[in-house]
Amino acid sequence: MRILHTSDWHLGRSFHREDLLGHQGAFVDHLLEVVEDEKVDVVVVAGDVYDRALPHVDAVALADETFARLAASRAKVVVSSGNHDSAQRLGFGSRLMDAAGVFVRTDASTVGTPVVLKDRHGEVAIHAIPYLDPSALLEPWSLGHRSHEAALSEAMTRVRRDLSARVKTRSVVLAHAFVAGATPSESERDISVGGVSRVATSTFDGIDYTALGHLHGPHELAPALRYSGSPLAYSFSEADQQKGTWLVELGAKGFSKAHFVPAPVPRRLSRITGSLTDLLADPALAEREQDWVQATLTDVPRPARAMEQLRQRFPHTLVLQFPTPVSDHPTPGRPASGTSDHTIALDFVRHVRGAPATTAESDLLQEAIDSCCHDPDQDVLVSASTGGAR
Repeated sequence: MRILHTSDWHLGRSFHREDLLGHQGAFVDHLLEVVEDEKVDVVVVAGDVYDRALPHVDAVALADETFARLAASRAKVVVSSGNHDSAQRLGFGSRLMDAAGVFVRTDASTVGTPVVLKDRHGEVAIHAIPYLDPSALLEPWSLGHRSHEAALSEAMTRVRRDLSARVKTRSVVLAHAFVAGATPSESERDISVGGVSRVATSTFDGIDYTALGHLHGPHELAPALRYSGSPLAYSFSEADQQKGTWLVELGAKGFSKAHFVPAPVPRRLSRITGSLTDLLADPALAEREQDWVQATLTDVPRPARAMEQLRQRFPHTLVLQFPTPVSDHPTPGRPASGTSDHTIALDFVRHVRGAPATTAESDLLQEAIDSCCHDPDQDVLVSASTGGAR
């Protein structure tokens, strides 16, 4: 059986306000091509189909089109929900979709009941474990303590109970979790409970293949325990990650092999650092001019209209940042009595930037202070009815 493992589509997500729906649609086209070219039998999606619990209508339309195209392909589809998905919304119509070969599992009550498929070697039981909220399951599942480890351990107890009643049945598990040994990116939502989010790799011992979701970088924690990662980069911390899917083969005795299938890159991500003059003139950066760019400027003082100048060469610059300065000036203490607001503001600028404000900046600060502070020279209004000032 040939299994294509993907996850974390996050349909509807933007990237620093750039719409990604077209890029996500291009990934879906790629996915369908892989299904046909590689003769995929099953596509497994390990959570986070959507980016939010209430997805935008365009994201829902893309998901609908994706599942319809997959249903018409040669492959069956098994989907579990992630922490970004609404279990109720993603799971709507799941019993009807089963008949089309698209099996969506979002309800914790279904844990332990697999989707059973067959190939020439016999049955394969695919257990799609939706994202499990330990707080919601603490009492219903009698967890003993509130943690992801406890929730997933109980889920795997139910999975193993089902598998123990089957004869010579190979097993696949989908799980959306943070498993120890993997490295997170900046774009995943924190799912820690009580400061703890990781679960042990041993939680999935004995399973022929475990398809993990939640982390956005691909990881091989063990030959049969992998993250596919997201199909697109969702933060600049993922600039060096190769995006794609795992093509997994199950033989007669279980896991046989897997290889990574790279996804298309609609626009690369680049992180560049240097002075503004150097970044605008460096010929080695020519190949990055059409990338999405995060620029870190080392200029002191900070140059005026830096983003405008950067975008003349790098039109897709999305993030402009400066390293935290090391100031020679001591941290300002409590201002002396009688110190003007303007002087305090100028001291603050000098401290955080390591250089004094320019004359224009000083004038702008004074204008801002004057516009929001009480003016002692304003006219006093006198109430005609009381004769008093107010």
